[in-house]
Amino acid sequence: MLALICVDAIRPDLHWLAFNPSRFIRPSIAAARDPEGFARLEEAGSPTGRSGRHSSEALKAIAQIIAAYGGKVEDITVGDCLARYLASRQRRARGPRLAYVWLRDLGQFPPDAPATLTNIENRAGQASPADLVDRYGLQCTPVRNLIVDYLTERQASLDYSSLKRLSTALASLFWADLERHQPGINSLHLTAETSAAWKARIATKTVRKRRPDGTVVEVTEPRNSAATVKMLVRAFYLDIAQWALDEPERWGPWAAPVPVSEADCSEKKNEQRQKSWSDQRTRERLPVLPVLVRVADRRLKEARLRLDALNAAPLGSTFAVLGETFTVPRTSQRADGRPSTVRDDNGLRRDLGAEEKRAFWAWATIEILRHTGIRIEELRELGHHSVISYTLPNTGEVVPLLQIAPSKTDQERLLLVSPELADVLSAVISRVRRGKSTVPIIPGYDPHERIWNPPMPLLYQWRISGEDRRISENTIRQALNETLEASGLTDASGKPLNFQPHDFRRIFITDAILNGLPPHIAQVIAGHNSINTTMGYAAIYPADAIEAHQAFIARRRALRPVEEYRSVTPEEWQEFLGHFERRKLALGECGRAYGTDCAHEHACIRCPVLIIDFADRPRLVEIRGNLADRIEEAAREGWLGEVEGLSVSHAAAEEKIAQLDARRDRKESAVFLGIPSFEQVVARTSSAQTP
Repeated sequence: MLALICVDAIRPDLHWLAFNPSRFIRPSIAAARDPEGFARLEEAGSPTGRSGRHSSEALKAIAQIIAAYGGKVEDITVGDCLARYLASRQRRARGPRLAYVWLRDLGQFPPDAPATLTNIENRAGQASPADLVDRYGLQCTPVRNLIVDYLTERQASLDYSSLKRLSTALASLFWADLERHQPGINSLHLTAETSAAWKARIATKTVRKRRPDGTVVEVTEPRNSAATVKMLVRAFYLDIAQWALDEPERWGPWAAPVPVSEADCSEKKNEQRQKSWSDQRTRERLPVLPVLVRVADRRLKEARLRLDALNAAPLGSTFAVLGETFTVPRTSQRADGRPSTVRDDNGLRRDLGAEEKRAFWAWATIEILRHTGIRIEELRELGHHSVISYTLPNTGEVVPLLQIAPSKTDQERLLLVSPELADVLSAVISRVRRGKSTVPIIPGYDPHERIWNPPMPLLYQWRISGEDRRISENTIRQALNETLEASGLTDASGKPLNFQPHDFRRIFITDAILNGLPPHIAQVIAGHNSINTTMGYAAIYPADAIEAHQAFIARRRALRPVEEYRSVTPEEWQEFLGHFERRKLALGECGRAYGTDCAHEHACIRCPVLIIDFADRPRLVEIRGNLADRIEEAAREGWLGEVEGLSVSHAAAEEKIAQLDARRDRKESAVFLGIPSFEQVVARTSSAQTP
């Protein structure tokens, strides 16, 4: 079989070659089919900088391509390498990827060839509006075509992420949901019951959650994006109605009443909930940020100590560092002859080189984010040319600036580089240079737009298996999580505290405003279109409101006499408390102010500041009757002066009873709000006239 393959008598399938590897295929194909081509590869050197197994896997993949498709090394195309890569049982197969990099570095592929084969099957580019809609298998063809036409019209003014989100809202969450619950529906004219049922369904979603015992259950949760989906559906109806005026033959048949009102699209509650949640996260993480910074710096120093000790230890030896003992392997497949993996005390394999990489990028990410407040997509877009200098026109001083490429709001901005940030950027640039004079130029894939950006000297890159790759968002988040785990920080509930890259942006804006930076300047630095967005990021602490209120009281006190704010004596304080204790009477409570004497010499029934409750009315009626009896007795005995005094008290009791009754009637009776009658609002009347 091998002889027949070498003389090109048979050409096996790539899958067969990938699943039936032979250690003789590479040297046999190299000797029989293209010795010059393989010699040229050997002379150029492995792109990984390593010898042994890694280079052998790449050469074996090249030999398999020649065995399957014929020709020589110089005849291999991008499609051949892609076919060999897809034929692998595992998409992480190193051989096909290294073979592609090897041939690409030799200039064998055209300039527009993909930068790498890594995950290329998931980077197929942007899908058309028709492909986006057809993901959901809509049954009604006319409505499917309408949604495709609508997305095509909107495509020019939307980025790909927004277009994809709009297609999901209209095709999946709206029309596909209606078709599931009302089979055969074919019109945008929805009844009130249909639209109400859809709005009720879209308000919740069913998710699968795993219980502590390992079982998976379906749970219904509120859908946070319900208001956004309804807003997109409302815009869909309104756009069609508006376009129908300009193109009635195209859009007119689909114009229909809007099933979603403006009130249904209100996101006020969600925005308030989001604001409270964000502020709580910021208040929880801002005080512990210095701890996280110290832990990141400590982890980087410890990782470098371990790596330096490994590089200094002979092969096959044992070394100790930071209280840990490691065993160095006896052989190495790297070109420099030094291994990067060791065995620790427990016999576990540890890659000290990879640990140092993750520790460095975690430290760099924390430092850059906390000093700039940029977004994570802007962080990954930083390049060597992003650091520029500006000469002040007045003093001639040269200040470094960091240029932030347009991202979310398509606005470019410049940030002042502080000395601390300059140190971090310098360390990053020195690392990615790897002793060279320039930063490697690599292309970057935009997962949101699904396009390849032109090659740029990006700072967030590292070399893996001979490829200079852009560091992914997932890698950055994993590095942050490892640092957080090492810090031991917990939240209020005792659970491990987690940091998202966007938390540093909120912390940066909050800290800047709290330290006196004007909000409109913070808006420019953050790159927000509206200052309300900037203030939404700023978490105002309750202590700030308290301090501001105290300062206001202090300013008011400065305008009043000093003696009013002297410290009271214990006797005065007891007198003050005793005043309120003596306000309780047998009939209600006394309402006179503190420090004033009783104007009626404790004849409380006559006092207008006596506070009587409804429960005291029976006692007041009893007092009134008692006063009437005493008036009769005084009149019978001829005590005319007593009659006059008792009559005044009797009249006051009558008045207080009347006031209580009026209050009770007013409380229990209906209130006329002044709603006019039909006769009052009619504009004119007409009388029927007989013919």
